[in-house]
Amino acid sequence: MRLYSLLGNSQKLDGGAMFGNAPRALWSRWSHPDDANRIDLACRALLVQDLDGRTVLFEAGIGAFFDPALRERYGVIEDRHVLIDSLAAIGVSPNDIDVVVLSHLHFDHAGGLLQAYEPGRTPQLVFENASYVVGAEHWQRATHPHPRDRASFIPELAGLLESTGRLEKVAGDYSETLGQSVRFHHSDGHTPGLLLAEIRGRDADSDLNGVVFCADLIPGEPWVHVPITMGYDRNAELLIDEKRVFLEDMQARDIGLFFTHDPQTAMGRVARDEKGKFVLTHRWPQVQALELA
Repeated sequence: MRLYSLLGNSQKLDGGAMFGNAPRALWSRWSHPDDANRIDLACRALLVQDLDGRTVLFEAGIGAFFDPALRERYGVIEDRHVLIDSLAAIGVSPNDIDVVVLSHLHFDHAGGLLQAYEPGRTPQLVFENASYVVGAEHWQRATHPHPRDRASFIPELAGLLESTGRLEKVAGDYSETLGQSVRFHHSDGHTPGLLLAEIRGRDADSDLNGVVFCADLIPGEPWVHVPITMGYDRNAELLIDEKRVFLEDMQARDIGLFFTHDPQTAMGRVARDEKGKFVLTHRWPQVQALELA
C-alpha cells in the first residue's frame, strides 16, 4: 500500500488556545504568532491506496463549508476546497474514495466531508461512494454534545452520514470495514471516543513498522512534549497520561507519528533524548507514495 499526506484548507487560531497550559514566551518559540496572536495550522489528511484493495482517506480537514463570516471567524484561509485539489494532484477523485476514517467529528477534522459553501445550497457530502468509520463513543458525544464543545460540531453532518447507510461506529480496536489492517487506539482526553488509526505494515526504506494518525492527541511536533496540551482539550490531565502511554508504545514498536495540524511536519519518528523527553529524530515535510508492505 502507498501513503500520501494531503493538505486541506489551512487555518489560523489563537496560539494561547492551541498551547493552553504554556505561556506565550514558550510557545512562540515553536509557532510564531501574527499581530492577532494567531498561529498557522495545517488541516492535513492521510490517503492510503491499496489498503486491502481499497482507497482510504483518514480525515478530511476543515474544508470550505463555512459561509464567509464564519470562515473569517475561524481563520480559514482559502475559500476553495483544497483537499479536492490535493487529491486531484495525485490522480484521485472524490468518487474514488472507498472509506473515510474520522478520528472525531469536530469541524476542523470533518468539515472537508462537505462541499464548498454556496449561498442557498444545503450541505452535501463530497465523497458520495464512501463508507464512513467513526468511534461509537464519540458518535454519542457528537449527537449529544456538551455545551462546552457544541460549537465544534456541524449540526447537519451526523444525519448526512447516517443517511448513506454506510456508517460504522467502532467500539473496539478493529472495524468490520477495514479488518486487521488498521488498529484503533482510543483516547478521551481531547474529546470522548477519539480514534487514533494505526496503519499496519513495514517500510523497507525507513524501517518503520507502521504509521499512526495522531489527530488531536498530538496535533503537531510541539505537542510531542508530554506536558503540552490545548485549551480545547476536555481533560488535560487525562490527555497527558494517555499521551505518555501512547508515545511509549509508538517508540517501542517504531511507528511513525502522522500530524494533522503541524504546518511544517507531516510525519515524524519518536525517540527519547538524554533527559528522557520524547523528541522527533526524523521529520517528513510530506509523505509521497510511502510504501508499507
